[in-house]
Amino acid sequence: MTLFTKEEPMPPTPLASVLFVCVHNAGRSQMAAGFLRHLAGDRIEVRSAGSAPGQHVNPSAVAAMAELGIDISDQEPKVLTPEAAQASDYIITMGCGDACPYFPGKTYLDWRSADPAGLGVEAVRPIRDEIRGLVEGLIAEIDATKRG
Repeated sequence: MTLFTKEEPMPPTPLASVLFVCVHNAGRSQMAAGFLRHLAGDRIEVRSAGSAPGQHVNPSAVAAMAELGIDISDQEPKVLTPEAAQASDYIITMGCGDACPYFPGKTYLDWRSADPAGLGVEAVRPIRDEIRGLVEGLIAEIDATKRG
């Protein structure tokens, strides 16, 4: 008697890897990473980090994302390492300035959104919505260049 086993499908290789960087890794970069995970799923690998990470993710950013059904409450600010940057195809700075390491061959983008630190949910919503639009554009760019 021959036994056949069902092979597990190999997980798809991500089209690209993206690192979002802001100073505290508590607001903008966390929202961007949340949107990218939500909108692209496993098609794009997502990282976020900060040059001087905060203690926790901005509660107003968490609340604003939750309004759209995206939970970033389990995320923690992480320190930016050269290894994280080197492992990423796209490095998107969101206000960290010169603290971001440079590696040849990476695509660098600078998104200048307002800092949500210290703002209430009402004031964070427009920042969140702007970041969503930027993330949607990034996904379209990655799809066009990596699949086309």
